[in-house]
Amino acid sequence: MPKLPLISGFELVKILSKLDFAVVSRKGSHVKMQKNELTVIIPLRRLIAKGTLLSILDQAKISREEFSKFA
Repeated sequence: MPKLPLISGFELVKILSKLDFAVVSRKGSHVKMQKNELTVIIPLRRLIAKGTLLSILDQAKISREEFSKFA
């Protein structure tokens, strides 16, 4: 299982955009992205905690392997 990188919220938005997620709205320091019926909220921080990143990937139905191709 690949190790998760330390990435920022802005980098995560770019990666999810490559995976066909679209930015729906931004409120304060959070961005809402959607793909079909899947919705994820991304905090725009310098570094996203690994637990938070795992939770976002789980909500987006993205495996670590698929994510590591783009990160």
